[in-house]
Amino acid sequence: MRVLIAGGSGFLGGALTARLVDDGAAVTWLSRTPGIAHSGNVEVRGYDALGQDDHWDAVVNLAGAGIAGRRWSAARKRELLDSRLQPTRRLLEWMAGCRRRPQVLLSGSAVGWYGARGDAPLTEDSGFHDEFVHQLCERWEAAALEAQALGVSVLLLRTGVAMHPDGGMLARLLPPFRLGLGGRLGDGTQAISWIAREDWVEAVRMLLRMHLAGEAEAPEGPVNLTAPQPVTNAGFTAALAGALGRPALLPLPAPLLRLGLGEMSTLLLDGQRVLPERLARLGFRFLHPRLEDALRAQLS
Repeated sequence: MRVLIAGGSGFLGGALTARLVDDGAAVTWLSRTPGIAHSGNVEVRGYDALGQDDHWDAVVNLAGAGIAGRRWSAARKRELLDSRLQPTRRLLEWMAGCRRRPQVLLSGSAVGWYGARGDAPLTEDSGFHDEFVHQLCERWEAAALEAQALGVSVLLLRTGVAMHPDGGMLARLLPPFRLGLGGRLGDGTQAISWIAREDWVEAVRMLLRMHLAGEAEAPEGPVNLTAPQPVTNAGFTAALAGALGRPALLPLPAPLLRLGLGEMSTLLLDGQRVLPERLARLGFRFLHPRLEDALRAQLS
């Protein structure tokens, strides 16, 4: 199996790379900085190095600036959009001109596609609330779906909050929680759709295997990569504090978060209860379906 990964050095891409290399796959990273080093047997290419004779069985596109890096000014919103659309369009240009196209494109997205939907249970067939995060995901997904016209199957990976102490939200929260300075955000009722990073990797690995084996039930379009048991923010706070054996008594009021973060506060105060319906239909078995078990395994 030959796999091209855009964004392979990131929090999710690096973990996926390690698992695929263990499987014996030949992995190539596509990077804007092709001089980066990799300790394993992974080739690193620049976007300009893609040629007509290059062939990979599958492409995984995870390229994009972190959405929670800083406040959403107009310039920052443009940066978030461009960092997703430009790599995707470059991949489409290469696919259009290459002699042997990949079988499948797995393109990054997020549960933010659904927007702020309160406590409503959301599946891949649910609608959305129109706001910036939805618009960002929608344009990214629409660009990826253009590969279908080239005969390439497309999967849209609507990922929840990926949990692992190596990075992402959990890594940011561990220092204050270990000091006993954690607490719920706002009223704590907002839903968090999360997934253990190990389960994210195994789900993507399963989807890749299904497509490359030509299985009839291999899905296309959106797939929710979330655990089957979302939690509230208050529930997450209690679970993390419990896993660390520390109190969590310092809530952050919603007005303070809105003042400090502006529009970006929606990421913390407005939730989505997203369910992995398509993974369930495919019989995917989660290693960590419950947050408490995931945190205990990752932090022990």
